[in-house]
Amino acid sequence: MEQYSDIQLVNLIRKGDIKSFERVFNTYCESLVRYAESILKNTYEAEDIVQQLFVQFWAKRETFDINSSLKSYLYKSTYNSCLNKIKQHGVRESYASYHLQVNNNLGEDASQQLEAKQAASAIEGAMELLPEQCRLVFKMSRFEQKKYQEIADELGISIKTVENQMGKALKHMRLKLKDYIMVLLLFFIH
Repeated sequence: MEQYSDIQLVNLIRKGDIKSFERVFNTYCESLVRYAESILKNTYEAEDIVQQLFVQFWAKRETFDINSSLKSYLYKSTYNSCLNKIKQHGVRESYASYHLQVNNNLGEDASQQLEAKQAASAIEGAMELLPEQCRLVFKMSRFEQKKYQEIADELGISIKTVENQMGKALKHMRLKLKDYIMVLLLFFIH
């Protein structure tokens, strides 16, 4: 089997050479999964991170910029993706904790608790009515607290598209949730 330098492999992959991509995948996939697993302590998430890395690597092959060795690039990308995953877990845990606190505070008044549940259901229902990409952008921004640039990079779309999708989502959510505005304000005051 012919040996290629990192630069040669990268150039071949940029040109769409699937065999060079497969060579990189076969060389690094297993070790990248082990590396991600050592950070995340979760095999499934580690496998998902590495799979996403290679999907993005292939999808953006014509534009990616590697300033160091290919191995360093892949490990650094895996590391950054793991940190983002850890950050997402923190946001979810904070949201769950906040939701529990709000429910406990509202627990004294059964009617407020019912209104809170109805509002939560209305939020979920309103989000489900959004077009798929619009809903995904909204969730990434509001629930995962990602910046517009991060969303654009992850979805492979322009930042302007992210801004437009968020504008549509917010307008839709305001319209669909206008009857719950007081309940929603209670959520954000506590």
